[in-house]
Amino acid sequence: MTTTASATRAIVAAGASDFRPRRAGFQRREQLISWAFLAPFLVAFILFLAWPIAHGIFLSFTNQSLTGAGGAFVGFANYAEALTDPVMWQSMWNTVWFTLLSTVPLVAIALVMAALVDRGLPGQWLWRLSFFMPYLLASTVISQIWVWIFNPQIGAANNILTFFGLEPIAWLQNPDTNMLSIVIATVWWTVGFNFLLYLAAMQNIPSQQYEAASLDGAGAWRQFWSITLPQLGPATVLILLLQILASLKLFDQAYQMLGGVASDTTRSIVQYIYEAGFVSYRFGYSAAISYIFFALIVIVGVAQALVTRRRKEL
Repeated sequence: MTTTASATRAIVAAGASDFRPRRAGFQRREQLISWAFLAPFLVAFILFLAWPIAHGIFLSFTNQSLTGAGGAFVGFANYAEALTDPVMWQSMWNTVWFTLLSTVPLVAIALVMAALVDRGLPGQWLWRLSFFMPYLLASTVISQIWVWIFNPQIGAANNILTFFGLEPIAWLQNPDTNMLSIVIATVWWTVGFNFLLYLAAMQNIPSQQYEAASLDGAGAWRQFWSITLPQLGPATVLILLLQILASLKLFDQAYQMLGGVASDTTRSIVQYIYEAGFVSYRFGYSAAISYIFFALIVIVGVAQALVTRRRKEL
């Protein structure tokens, strides 16, 4: 028995020692295969994200020009100039003001639209298509449509005003209304995306909750306030964050609707970055402004995350 047991242990030990190299070789092959799958992403990440960010940071500390002149290291001079530049701060305020004006209606209107469709609005497929279709259009198309609508002579907006006995307005030319005009066009254009997110969240709410509430005598309005709205909290936080970040990047529609002519009331920070880099040819200064703006976006994102975490803890 002792001899048999010793022989068995020797065979097992020999098999284990033979298995270890094969197992190590198998693990190396797995690692090589994993790196082979990751390689395309890593190459794209380095070429189109990591390198541009690093190069942009480097440019922000130089006086590099679009013409190729300059390039000398100037330290924090670009940042110091940007922080004392009144046009930069006005552009930043215009961006924040647009974000405040557009975010609330983009969330509220999307919620109402999703609630109407979710509760059985007749012809749901048509409403879903009509609500989401503008979001699929290019910004150039949207801008041209609303330029026609806001035309002072033949635009539909002034025709509506005159129908109600009001005076026509130069919507895009008047400093008091041009930002509002851009907000209206943006809401019509992008509300469909938020509508889709809200609708998906509503359809994930168990129907049994509505059935139980209905048996208890709760009407549609009470069901919305007591069942639907409380369970849309995570979706609302996500939509708010995405909408704030999207609104802070205002550029396309404002630039196109105003024909590239920026005013003190409509110039966004992204447009000022563009003007500094591609109109004034100051690449270094443009990069510095862009990273100041990036810091603002990071602050917004971190603040949103902290608020969300605090709500979950409560």
